[in-house]
Amino acid sequence: MESGIEVAGGSSRSRRHWAVSEKRRIVEETLSSTRSLASLARQHGLNANQLFYWRKQYRAGQLCEDSFTEQRGVQLLPISLSGDEPLAAEPGPIETSAPRLTVNIEIPGRALVSLEGAIDAMFIRTVLEGLRG
Repeated sequence: MESGIEVAGGSSRSRRHWAVSEKRRIVEETLSSTRSLASLARQHGLNANQLFYWRKQYRAGQLCEDSFTEQRGVQLLPISLSGDEPLAAEPGPIETSAPRLTVNIEIPGRALVSLEGAIDAMFIRTVLEGLRG
C-alpha cells in the first residue's frame, strides 16, 4: 500500500508532501468522526492548524481527486524582446469622470456664478481667477 506521503530530504528537518487523495481521506475522517480534530491530527502526525487549513480547502472544493491537480506545478514560458527602445505612452487628454453637481459662487455686491454639470477643479480655478481680476 502506498502511503501518499513523500518526504523531501536535504536538511536536518524533513518535510512531508501529502498526496491530495490522502489529505482528502484525512479530512473526510475528521468530518465523520466524533473525536476532536486535535487528536485526529496527532494520530496522523499533523499539526491541528494544518488540518484546519485542509478542511477549509476541502469545503472550497480545492482538494480534487484528479491526478492533474497533484502533478500541477509552476511552469515558466520563454519570452523574447525585440527593439532597444521602450514604448512611450502617447500624451493625450486625461478624461475624468467628475460627478454632475451644481456650484454657486457668490461675491456679495459683485457677482453670482452658478456652475452646473461635470465640473473639474481647473475650470473652477479659471472662473475664480476671472472674478478676482
